[in-house]
Amino acid sequence: MKRREFGTLAAAALALGACSSGGVFQYNGPRITSVVVNKAPRRMYLLHQEDIVAKYNFDLGFEPEGHKRFEGDGKTPEGTYVIDRRNPNSRFHLSLGISYPNWHDRAFAAAHGKDPGGDIFIHGHPNGKTMKKPDWTLGCIAVHNHEMEQIWAMVETGTLITIRA
Repeated sequence: MKRREFGTLAAAALALGACSSGGVFQYNGPRITSVVVNKAPRRMYLLHQEDIVAKYNFDLGFEPEGHKRFEGDGKTPEGTYVIDRRNPNSRFHLSLGISYPNWHDRAFAAAHGKDPGGDIFIHGHPNGKTMKKPDWTLGCIAVHNHEMEQIWAMVETGTLITIRA
């Protein structure tokens, strides 16, 4: 691991150590300027500029390969979007909304007479359950609940997210 990456990750770990267990999650490290999701290796990176602040493994939709095109296809979108909403009352232990579908996604689906779907999130596991099989979502990006609490504290609405194949 690069020294710069290690230092940034260590600072983030210390900052996250200040999280309270009462449902209010705090983060005092560098501002997260973007999220990068690499689907094939199942790695998500939270970045401050070009520095990796945190990284996570995750599960995807039940059809993980390829870009989401239509509602119900089980795929996770690929492209550049924005974290556009926060749901503290999610069925999946907190969730951060991803701005899918964009105008291009809507146009593609409309040209095929279909609905592009929506409600794509980064979220935790279903409340009260731990999923044991990989790639169980309907197109979302799922992390463990304690990781979702960290991500929730670190990522603000309006943060750019790039999802790569």
